[in-house]
Amino acid sequence: MKTVVITGSTKGIGYAMAGEFLKRGCQVVVSGRRQEPLDRAVADLSASHGADRVAGFLCDVTVPSQIESLWQQSVARFSRIDIWINNAGTGHPQQPIWELDDATVRSVVESNLVGTINCCRVAVPGMLQQGGGQIYNLEGFGSNGRVRAGIGVYGATKSAITFLSKTLVAELKDTPVQVGTIQPGMVITDLVLDQYKDNPEQLEKVQPIFNIIANPLDEVAPALVEKVLANDKSGASLEYMSTARLMMRFATARFSKRDLFAD
Repeated sequence: MKTVVITGSTKGIGYAMAGEFLKRGCQVVVSGRRQEPLDRAVADLSASHGADRVAGFLCDVTVPSQIESLWQQSVARFSRIDIWINNAGTGHPQQPIWELDDATVRSVVESNLVGTINCCRVAVPGMLQQGGGQIYNLEGFGSNGRVRAGIGVYGATKSAITFLSKTLVAELKDTPVQVGTIQPGMVITDLVLDQYKDNPEQLEKVQPIFNIIANPLDEVAPALVEKVLANDKSGASLEYMSTARLMMRFATARFSKRDLFAD
């Protein structure tokens, strides 16, 4: 039975993946920065899958001591950690870089990039000590080098995540610790919708393209979890939507009735 730790997993894709790992017999540790959402996530997952395989601990990934505590508490509960997924992160409003305030820029960089680095600095030594394990870092828009106006800071952090992950693969060569990336593609979650909360007109404009490129959580999460559990190689890039599949979506878009925003 594998033990999986997922940061930032009280909602969104992290929470959905937690449920899918539990369905497949894993033990899962969820984490988040706030107690109430964490308690709710643990209660819901426990009700569906049994409390004996679910744990939840507070963790702000921008605070190294809290990550150390997350590792230690998880090991105390389940003896070892087989898979660690760095999912915690945040976005920002669709604005040019110079229009973002200092607090927003700092939050995105610290949560997405510094937080992932912090987690790797804890998980790698822990896994080396226990004799192995896998670490996965969540990619996003910017990881593949594409550029779009309005998401510069977010995209920069995700581009850096790809570089960080490749570096860790090289640094951990010939060790029992594997590092990979997970690319969920566009998924309609709060992280995406929050970018448009102050600009509903812009959200309405982008809905047609989102209906082509985006996917619902209940499709993405199980597919990615299956890929994680099947993978046994370091350097793996696990993606839900391949380029060929995306091109097919565009080619058949005018015949499709997909509406991810329908009530």
